Amino acid sequence: MHWSLAFIAAGSAGIGATAGRRRLLLSQAKHRSLAGHSKWSRRIAGLIPSIEYDAAKFFRCDGAPEDVVARRQQGFERLAAVFAELYPKGRALTAETRPGLSDLQFTGIYRVPFQFARLVKDNLGVSAFVERSAGVTLTDLDGNSFYDLTGSYGVNLLGYDAYKAMIADAVTQVADLGPVLGQLHPVVADNVTRLRVLTGLDEVSFHMSGTEAVMQAVRLARYHTRRSKLVRFCGAYHGWWGDVQPGIGNPVPADRTFTLAEMSEKALQTLATRTDIACVLINPLQALHPNSAAPSDNMLVDGGRRAGVDREAYTEWLHRVAEICRERGIVLILDDVFTGFRLARRGAAEYFGIQPDMVTFGKTLGGGLPNGVLVGKAALMRRYREDRPADICFARGTFNAHPYVMASMNAFLRKLDEPETAALYDGLDERWNARAARMNASLAAADLPVRVANLSSIWTVLYQVPSRFNWMLQYYLREEELLLSWVGTGRLIFSLNYSDADFEEVVTRFTRACERMAANGWWWHAPEATNKSVRRSILRELIAKRFGR
Repeated sequence: MHWSLAFIAAGSAGIGATAGRRRLLLSQAKHRSLAGHSKWSRRIAGLIPSIEYDAAKFFRCDGAPEDVVARRQQGFERLAAVFAELYPKGRALTAETRPGLSDLQFTGIYRVPFQFARLVKDNLGVSAFVERSAGVTLTDLDGNSFYDLTGSYGVNLLGYDAYKAMIADAVTQVADLGPVLGQLHPVVADNVTRLRVLTGLDEVSFHMSGTEAVMQAVRLARYHTRRSKLVRFCGAYHGWWGDVQPGIGNPVPADRTFTLAEMSEKALQTLATRTDIACVLINPLQALHPNSAAPSDNMLVDGGRRAGVDREAYTEWLHRVAEICRERGIVLILDDVFTGFRLARRGAAEYFGIQPDMVTFGKTLGGGLPNGVLVGKAALMRRYREDRPADICFARGTFNAHPYVMASMNAFLRKLDEPETAALYDGLDERWNARAARMNASLAAADLPVRVANLSSIWTVLYQVPSRFNWMLQYYLREEELLLSWVGTGRLIFSLNYSDADFEEVVTRFTRACERMAANGWWWHAPEATNKSVRRSILRELIAKRFGR
C-alpha cells in the first residue's frame, strides 16, 4: 500500500476508534432504566396489551383472602355511594363535557393503572369543575369545599386571593389600551428591569407558555453555538415539544437529544469530551427525585416510588455541570418554569447558588395569567448576526407581551418586593421541612405505611408496602375534601399562604383518610410479597395476554 494511503487508513481507524469510544461513553452515561433509553421505552410501550379487570378480578388480583376482598369491595362501594351523593352536578357536567374535550378523556382514564381504570371511572368518577377559590380552599359546583393540594400545577404560590387581586389590578392598569398586540404597554419596560435585577442576566423575551420559553432557549443555544445536540437528564420534564420529551408520549424520534443520568460521572465525562453539545437543560425539581419522571398514580403498581432531597449533593452536582459547561462553551439553561420563585425569591439559581446562561420562567410569574419568559446573556439572546444580515433566529408570537399578561406579571413582580412576601421566604425550607416531618409523625403514630418527601412546598407521597392498590388513597383523600390533581398522590403542591391551623387540618384529614383505607384492606399483601414480585406478577399477566393465553 502506498504510504499516503496507509497513513489515511491509520488515521481513519483512529478517528473511528475515537468515535466508538465517545459512543460507548454516551451509552454508559445514560440511566439504566427505560426512562434513560427513549427508543426502547417507546418500543416496549407499543408491545404492552390492554388489560381490563372485571369486578371479580379487581379486588383479588393480588391473591388476597376472601375476608380482605370483602372489605375492599365494601369500601369501594361505600366510596362510590359517597361520591354519587356529594358530586351530582359536577359529575354530570364532567360526563357531558368529556366526549368533546380530549383532555378530560385522557386524565379520566389515566388516573390509575390501566387494569383498574374502567371500573374506577364508572364508579369513582370525580368532578373536573370548581366555581370558587378562597384562602387555601376550592369550592365545587355542589358546594363542597376542599383544601387545595394541587397548586394549579405550580402557578399558585402566594394563594388564589393574591392572584385574583393581581388580575384585577392588571385589568385596571391596562384598561385604556385593551388587547392591543404588537405595540407595547409601558408596563413591559418595568418588567424587563425587574427581571434583569432578579436574575442578574441581560435580556428578556416574553412568550405564552413555559414550553415556548424553553423552545426558544434551545433554539438560540443551537443558533449561537452552531451545535445541534441538547442534553437533558433522565426523568426531567421541559414541556411537551418533541426535542425535550423523547420516549413515551412523543410520536417523533428526538434524534438530537441525549438523555443522560443525573449525579453521574459518566454524564460529566460525556459533557467534557463531546464537541456537538449546544446546551444542557436543568429542571431543579429533579432534586426531589433524580433520574425519575414526575410521579403519577397511574404508574403506581406497587410500593416502589422513591423520592427525597439531598440538597448538598444536588448542589454540588449542579456546580460541576455548570463548570464543565463554562469550560466547553455549552449553554447552561435553567428551566425554572415549575419551581420559579417557589424555592427562593430569585428562583432556583439562588437556591442552589449557580449562575446559568439562560433561565426560563412561567407558571406563577404571570400573576395568574398564561406566560413564559426567557432571560439570558446578551450574546445568547440576539436573534441575528450583525455580519450576516440574512442569518437570523426567528421567534415571534402574536400574543407575546399581551398587555393584560404583562400587567398581571408586573403585579406579581411588585408583590415579590412587598415586606409580607419577603417574610414568606424567611426560613422557607425549615418551615416546610418541619411540616413534612409533622405529617410523617402523624402517619407513623397511627402505624400507617405512608410517608411524604418534599422539596420545600412540593411534596410526593411514598408507600412502604408492596400493594397493588396504593393509588386508591387519592379517593379516600377526596372523601376528606383534600383536592389533588389528576396525577393523584404523586404531586402535592402547597401555596405559601397555608397557615399552621390550615396545615394541621390537612394533617388530620390526611391521616384519617389513610386509616380508612387501611381498615378497608387495601394495604394487605402476602407476607412474601416484594415490589419486585408484584411487578413480575404483572409482567406475567401482560405476557399471557400478549400471547392470547
